[in-house]
Amino acid sequence: MALCLGQVFSKDKTFRPRKRFEPGTQRFELYKKAQASLKSGIDLRKVVQLPEGENINDWIAVHVVDFFNRINLIYGTVSEFCTERSCPVMSGGLRYEYRWQDGNVYKKPTKLPALKYMTLLMDWIETLINNEEIFPTRVGVPFPRNFQQVCKKILSRLFRVFVHVYIHHFDRICSMGAEAHVNTCYKHYYYFITEFSLIDQSELEPLKEMTEKICI
Repeated sequence: MALCLGQVFSKDKTFRPRKRFEPGTQRFELYKKAQASLKSGIDLRKVVQLPEGENINDWIAVHVVDFFNRINLIYGTVSEFCTERSCPVMSGGLRYEYRWQDGNVYKKPTKLPALKYMTLLMDWIETLINNEEIFPTRVGVPFPRNFQQVCKKILSRLFRVFVHVYIHHFDRICSMGAEAHVNTCYKHYYYFITEFSLIDQSELEPLKEMTEKICI
């Protein structure tokens, strides 16, 4: 029997604490608007479109943080099965392997177990979205010139989480009855990145066949 989503995506399954928007801020209002549209059953292609009169960087910022929370939660549901033994390399099947490089500790692309890669990835994203110079939260503080480039990098690396989960752990997702939830999250993510051309199509190749079935 499938578990209810409340059990599957519970707080103790979260791979990282959720990043929240401060009530009363423009970002919080945008987030509420986006969530309301999602829950209303509107076509996901329309949900991701920039609301009239809103700033595109604010809209992207809200979604980057929300996707970080959602994808972090999805990975959290399978992380106990993603061990050094089961997943010694961060990969998406035999054709795709992802190596970690942060220019700091890992100066060159380094092969790592998937769990270690995910830990470093979530740490890296969390640091960026909590950095006021990159994701400003105060009214009147502008986004940096490279803001969208930073977001593109975050989103492209989050895509790798989908790749690994779908290819290596989707049987576990299905056994929990959570495949519809994960598919909806992926479709939302896919429509958003394509709406604003935030990821090169070549990077989406690992899930191309599945994407064509559920998104196109």
